[in-house]
Amino acid sequence: MTRLRQKFFNRDTVIVAKELLGKHLFRKINGKVVIAKITETEAYCGQSDLANHASKGLTERTKIMFGPPGRAYVYLIYGMHHCLNVVTEKKGYPAAVLIRRCELVNSELRIMNNDKKIQIHNSNLKGPGILCRELKIDRKLNGVDLCKSNNLWIKDGGKPAKIKKGKRIGVDYAGKWKNKLWRFYID
Repeated sequence: MTRLRQKFFNRDTVIVAKELLGKHLFRKINGKVVIAKITETEAYCGQSDLANHASKGLTERTKIMFGPPGRAYVYLIYGMHHCLNVVTEKKGYPAAVLIRRCELVNSELRIMNNDKKIQIHNSNLKGPGILCRELKIDRKLNGVDLCKSNNLWIKDGGKPAKIKKGKRIGVDYAGKWKNKLWRFYID
């Protein structure tokens, strides 16, 4: 498996969202590497997309989305759950793909944290908050270059046989943008 490079992310966000399915997310925690296959994504495309955080322009929170492709955009929702996104397209155009769900490849792995054994509780990391909680992804990783980082990166993992699409979740406020079929998942 080869690590995904900036060229992969510097393309149309909807295409990147589909093609991230089946790829492997790597997370190094306390010297151990956890590997998870990406099984669900959502695309957020530019300032005109009212479901996109950057629809209101460049802010302290969204500045990563305006940066170069291949960076992690990690934010906190409801004051308690982190979400991992991958910045896409050219610098200055705010777009990203939310990683919604993964399945652990090495689910038997136990991670050492403060001299305590912590087991990843579920091999199906369904939901962006659960995914980030289990893989210890938080705002400290916001802005990390996924093409160069030794703590968080993505490698090619093949293409899934069948991809389904649907409406994005939790964006009922976004007018016509709520109906975009920009959520992709492996059947």
